[in-house]
Amino acid sequence: MRIIHCADLHLDSKMESNLDKDQALLRRSELIETYERMVEYAVANQVRAILIAGDLFDKTHIRKEVKRRVVEQIVAHPEIDFYYLKGNHDRCDFMEAGIDEVPANFHMFTDTGWTSYTCDDVVITGIEINSSNAATLPQSLVLDSANTNIVMLHGQQSDYDGKDGAEIVNTSALKGKFIDYLALGHIHKYIFQQLDDRGVYCYPGCLEGRGFDETGDKGFVLMEIEDGVITSEFIPFALRRLHEIEVAVTADMDVQSVINKAKKLLDDVDPQDMIKFVITGERELEDEIDITRFIRAFENKYFFVKCYDRTKTLIDYASYQYDKSLKGEFVRLVQSQDMDEDEKAKIIEIGIKAIMGEDI
Repeated sequence: MRIIHCADLHLDSKMESNLDKDQALLRRSELIETYERMVEYAVANQVRAILIAGDLFDKTHIRKEVKRRVVEQIVAHPEIDFYYLKGNHDRCDFMEAGIDEVPANFHMFTDTGWTSYTCDDVVITGIEINSSNAATLPQSLVLDSANTNIVMLHGQQSDYDGKDGAEIVNTSALKGKFIDYLALGHIHKYIFQQLDDRGVYCYPGCLEGRGFDETGDKGFVLMEIEDGVITSEFIPFALRRLHEIEVAVTADMDVQSVINKAKKLLDDVDPQDMIKFVITGERELEDEIDITRFIRAFENKYFFVKCYDRTKTLIDYASYQYDKSLKGEFVRLVQSQDMDEDEKAKIIEIGIKAIMGEDI
């Protein structure tokens, strides 16, 4: 028996933080297309059930077309059971999208108590976490040790630096509860850890990366259950990957040398991927890196490219010691201040640009 565990699809996300209008519309479409491709994969690989552990959608108001396409896949494949647990981004009842009744292969959970479903030889149990029930969830979970138990929750680990108000999943308090596989959602990277002597917990990550805090392979987890034993593997499935690539430079490198070094770091990057270059290292005060030229060397070869200059400016203070120009006066004034050397360098760089009438 095979089961897919996915989460954090964030369908209908606007995708506008990095992309232009046309690219954002395309990526928005690709999110729902990847969901549909995942269902096709499930059909082709005889998957019995798909677990969606929260944040199927991205916001309150979802386009009817997107909701309709989600429902179409469920209705079209009655041989696959869909188990949907709402996450902290899910606010809509997407089953309103043009059907007379909820299909028999679609199952949901509530926030009023644990709900269990039997799927062949596996029992799938879940609850929506809120501020009222979060503290008591582990104590109220009662599972039969004789069953193969999958538990679904959506929330962050206590040591995860989340900023969107999701409730905490206390994995320590869930030890010894006869859980074989704890199917989690909310963290957008793949995490697989031992829960206790019996079971494991897993975040599958998001299905498609949307921003450069979601780099690397994205996809879902495929579980194989045989004779009560669950094995699993992560399946990379995203149409596009996002990459953050650091290009370390030295003060003697010109722009073309920086471009050439960056090209050597792209062996693992597909033309359809998205890249954020971060240039680090040191450069001379007057040797500013031409970021526009750098981006142009790559932008027509990849779906999206941007670049940040994070280099540190080298300043030869001795050369300004007797300089009677306004630049010399300014450099000596900043140098005499009690502040971090990197901060001094940045202030001097901006100040000299202003003195020379350059764009800041």
